[in-house]
This record gives sequence, structure tokens and C-alpha cells, in this order.
Amino acid sequence: MKVAIGGDHAGFELKEALREYIGKLGHETLDEGAFKYDALDDYPDFAYAVARAVVDGTVDRGVVVCGSGIGAGIAANKVRGIRAGICAEPYSAHQGVEHDDMNVVVVGSRVTGIEVAKEIVEAFLRARFSGEERHLRRLTKVLEIEANAGRAAAED
Repeated sequence: MKVAIGGDHAGFELKEALREYIGKLGHETLDEGAFKYDALDDYPDFAYAVARAVVDGTVDRGVVVCGSGIGAGIAANKVRGIRAGICAEPYSAHQGVEHDDMNVVVVGSRVTGIEVAKEIVEAFLRARFSGEERHLRRLTKVLEIEANAGRAAAED
């Protein structure tokens, strides 16, 4: 599997460790930065780069790291076709893929230790969407919300 990874200054150290770990799991990584620690960089830049790589098919899945995970998760989810989940433990990481077809996992470096972050990423990468009728039905509804989001905003 090919995996894009990115993180801001708060996530830089953990992003580097996870990039190496993903490689050890046998996956190819596409590093979307940051490439060095820069206290003035901004998480939306890296979340967007990872999200774009996922939606354009350059990679299969994405991993984004910032301080809490919240900002990067919000930014990634603004990209049509992205289903990013903020995960602080492995159960949500695999369940998000199995039930919701999550394609980007977001980890907060200031709230999640490195060993747990590795477990989260491994669970995310090993998981597969179930394709069960109930999960497909729910995913279809989510995709309909996404498709109609612009129209709904215009109607308000």
C-alpha cells in the first residue's frame, strides 16, 4: 500500500517516527512534509497535501499528524472525497476503515504517545472496508451529504 504522511511543527517528530514505522510495515510512503521543524508552519498545508494525494489516487491512504489532531482533521475533511478520522486509540482506527471507509487517519502528537500512535497507524493500514450492506448504506448517505453540501449552504 502507498501511504501519504504529513505533519506540522507540532507533529513533525511523530510524523518522522511514523514514516519510518510505516516503511517497516512494508508500505511505501509519500512524505508531504514538513521536511524540517519550522515553528511557523501551518497544519492546513500538510493536511491538504495528504488529502489531495489520497483523492487523486497517488496514494491509497493518508496519515496526518498535528498537535491535537483537531485542526488537521478539520482541514483534511474539507477536501471532497476525504473521510478523515481523529484517532487516539487503535480500535477507532480499524473500525473507522471497516465501517466508514475512512481513508485518512489523524493523530495528535501532544495527546498520543509514540507507541500508541504506531498501533493506531498499523490498525488503520491493516483494516479493510467491510462492504456490508449496513455500512454501504451509511456510507452512501455520507457521500450524499458531501455531494449536496454546497447546495444546502446556498439554500440557507
